[in-house]
Amino acid sequence: MIDTHTHIYLEEFDADRAEVIRRAKQAGVEAILLPNIDASTLKRLFDLCSDERGFAFPLMGLHPTSVDHTYASQLSRIEKTLSQHTFYGIGEIGIDLYWEQRYRKEQKEVFEEQLRWSRDLHLPVSIHTRNAFAEVFDSIHKVGAEGLRGVFHCFGGTLEDVAEIRRLSGFMLGVNGTVTYRKSSLPDVLLQAGLDMLVSETDAPYLAPLPWRGKRNEPSFLKEIIGKIASVFEISPEKVAKALKKNALSVFDLQAVIDSSKKNDEY
Repeated sequence: MIDTHTHIYLEEFDADRAEVIRRAKQAGVEAILLPNIDASTLKRLFDLCSDERGFAFPLMGLHPTSVDHTYASQLSRIEKTLSQHTFYGIGEIGIDLYWEQRYRKEQKEVFEEQLRWSRDLHLPVSIHTRNAFAEVFDSIHKVGAEGLRGVFHCFGGTLEDVAEIRRLSGFMLGVNGTVTYRKSSLPDVLLQAGLDMLVSETDAPYLAPLPWRGKRNEPSFLKEIIGKIASVFEISPEKVAKALKKNALSVFDLQAVIDSSKKNDEY
């Protein structure tokens, strides 16, 4: 399994991060992708990826809820890191009109600038969108969808949104613990979307699946998410895990690094 979106570099894991990683590997998680949040999380992100080479892979971006009056300086600092480290995507980026509307214009500006980074560097994007699908689609088309690929992280949209994403080509739907919630309409939407559009994620420490809802999430819980998707499609968890891993590797260029890490572990 691949957790395409997790934040285990955050302080919620400071007391037992090594144990969390051990449990993830024991559960069958081969790799985790770590989207950045803002300038304040850079060191934490880099430290974890340095400690867990071949398992933890960094993405770089400015989260939409971190866009405020300091956005220009934050964006400049984050952009500078792109030439200083190896990254596997641009993220977490997007537009959030649920938590914050004061900086609506600035969010769109920041999102589009980071989409251009993605296009110019040929890196996939991890897109956060809340109450903002129309705005996100508009920005993607404005920058140029033909040069972009990535994941709509924590997907919670409609069948109409799925149809628009499929038309974009090269984009997947990130499925996390919300798919297990009893009142979620997501299972029906995913069934119509098809397994070929899905990748697995946790968004740890947030959005833990049942039976841990309301508690701290972690990558090992990916098994519950895979299990729920398997029940939706009425196939085995093993087939789901294999398909979603293939989808993730079609978006994020990880296979060579994972294989190299496995070979090193054998010696």
